[in-house]
Order: sequence, then structure tokens, then C-alpha cells
Amino acid sequence: MQKTAMQYFDRAMTRLRDLGLVPSETEEAPVIALLNRLTDLDEPNVTAIARTLSQASLFNEVVREQVSSMKLGERYNEITDAFDSIRKDAKDMVEQVEDGKIDTFERISNIWMKATRGDIAHRFDKIKETYLEVASDSKDQIERELTILEAYQDFRGALKSSEVLALEVLNKAEAKWDDAKAELGKANEVVAAYEGEDLAERATLELARDEKVRELQYDEDRYQIAKDLTDNLTVGYNTSEFIMARLMQTTSAKERVYKQAIMFFGTNETVLTALSASFTGMFGLHESTESLEAMKEGVSKSLEDLADIGGKVQEAAVRAGYGPTIRADAVKKLVESVVSFQSRSRDIIEEMRVLATKNAEEIRDSVEDGKQRLAKLIQEGGTLPPPTGI
Repeated sequence: MQKTAMQYFDRAMTRLRDLGLVPSETEEAPVIALLNRLTDLDEPNVTAIARTLSQASLFNEVVREQVSSMKLGERYNEITDAFDSIRKDAKDMVEQVEDGKIDTFERISNIWMKATRGDIAHRFDKIKETYLEVASDSKDQIERELTILEAYQDFRGALKSSEVLALEVLNKAEAKWDDAKAELGKANEVVAAYEGEDLAERATLELARDEKVRELQYDEDRYQIAKDLTDNLTVGYNTSEFIMARLMQTTSAKERVYKQAIMFFGTNETVLTALSASFTGMFGLHESTESLEAMKEGVSKSLEDLADIGGKVQEAAVRAGYGPTIRADAVKKLVESVVSFQSRSRDIIEEMRVLATKNAEEIRDSVEDGKQRLAKLIQEGGTLPPPTGI
């Protein structure tokens, strides 16, 4: 039994409701106002067509958003960058050891590398995590897209059924238009055949004819609406045929990529693990090699410094252990100082003795002179007597 437009439509809407893609309220499409003018021709058919077309925008928007929102190409850069960073760091490590030493800038670069990009094992884990996220998202997208495409196929079935219904409405509109043309022809003939003198009667016939003209224009406009509806349903359905084919190709390609992706990872995860272990081991070997080289270089330089410094220290120790204690020049200087002082002290003593005798004589002479002058003054009188007490 062939499905009707309403059956196709209800089936399509059920699929979208299951995905939560049908809004609670939708705006009425502008085409509904035109379809209302065809209702009296065939109300059931026009109602079915109107219900289908009122949701056309919803279906088209859903398909555009869901099918075109493919995200498979957005995160591959993360995987590429992670692999590039691992290979670059490995090459930098080799270049660092080519000159046999690692300078300060290279050491800082190594520390910065671990702080910003993480170690090798962490980066391989990140690659795996990103890859699985993309695969999981692809699976979800494919499932939703297939459901939506199935719903869209049902909706296109509703469109085709609506085209059939529109053709039936067009036939009725054309028949109604033909009847209006025939009625207008008869009204014209009546007016043309009237030979009476009664102006009122003639005006009545002309009014009847004018009404037929108005009805004809109305029926012609409805016919054109029905024809536009039929033509555009035919064009839309047939044009979307190849658009749907392209959408199906896109989804099929995505499904194939997803299947290849999960198969590749399922069979080659050990390769990723081996790469992680190999690169991690290589960096560990690099650290061990540099540690050994640093140890050997440190010991060698320490031996060289020991040879240079140790000889000088030991030579000084031998000189101190077997050499003289108190230097002769120091003792000689002390002896010279003692003898010189003794000689000098004798000269000073003789000099001071003469000065002392001379000083005593000068004091004696000065005092005697003073006494003689004082006695002379007392003899002359007029001087203060000595105190006698009260």
C-alpha cells in the first residue's frame, strides 16, 4: 500500500523528535497564506500540502547544520603537532651532543621543553587520546547523520506525495478557471444580445458580467498559485535528488574513514606504544650518556686541578716541615736594635747629666738674686710687714 504525504511527514517528524531536533514552536511559513486561497478547491489535499511545506525550513536547516558540521579535520593538527614536536626534540637532542657538550642555553631549552610540552610518553598518550576522541565523535556524527538522512528521505517522500496532491488541486483549479471563462463568455453574450431600452435591466446584466470577470480573475489567480505550487514542488524534489546523493556520499565517506580509523588504531596501537617506548628510551639513553660524559669530564678536570694545586701545597708543606723556624735576619735585627739602643742611651745619659747640673746652677743663681733685691727693698722701708696675728 502506497504511503500518503501525511504518513511520510509523520514518520520523518518522529525521527527528528527522537533526536530532539524539533522545536516546541515553529513560525508559520509565508507559503501557507497562499495555500489558504486553494482550500475551497480541495481542503484535505491542501491541508496535507500545507503541513508538509510548513516544516520544510526546519528540515532543510537540520540537514544543513547536522550534515555539514563535520569536525574530522579540526583536531588532526593536534596529532600532527605532537608528532612534529617529538621528532624535533629528538633531532635537537642529537645536535646538542654533536659538539660534545651542552651549554647553558641548551640546558634551559631542555627544561623549557619538558615544562611546556611534557615528556615523550605524555605526548604519545595525548596523541592516542585525541585520536580516540575524533573517532568517537565521528561515530556519533555518523549515527545522527544517518538518522537525519533517513528522516529527510521520508520528508522528500512527503514532498513527492505533495506534488501528486498539488497536481490534483491544479486540475481542479484549471477546471474551475475553465468554468469561469465559460460563464464570462455567456455573460458577455447576454449583454451583447440585449436590445431593450430599459437601462436598469441593462446595468444589471453588465453587473452580472463584471462579477463574472472578477470571478474569472480570482480563479485564474488560484490556478496560477496551484501551477506555481506544482512546478516548484517538481523542481525542488528533482533538484534535491542529486543534492541528497552528494550528502549520502559525504556520510558514506565519513563512515568509511571511521571504519578505517578504528581498524588502524586497533591493529597498530602496539606500534604507537613501541614508538613511545623507543623515543622515551632514546631520551633516557641520551640522559645516561650525558651523565657518564659529565662524570668522566668532571673526574678528569678534578685530576688536572689536583695535579696543579696539590704540587704547590705539598711543596709548601715540605718547606715548612724541613725549613728553619725563626729567621736569622729577624734575630739580627733585634740584636742590632738592642745594641743601638744601649749606645744611644749612654750618649743621652751624659747629655742629660750636663743639662741637669746647668739647670740647678741657674735656679740657684736666680733665687739668690731675688733674695738680694728683696732684702734691699725691706731695708729701704715702706714695704708690707709680715703678719703677726691678732
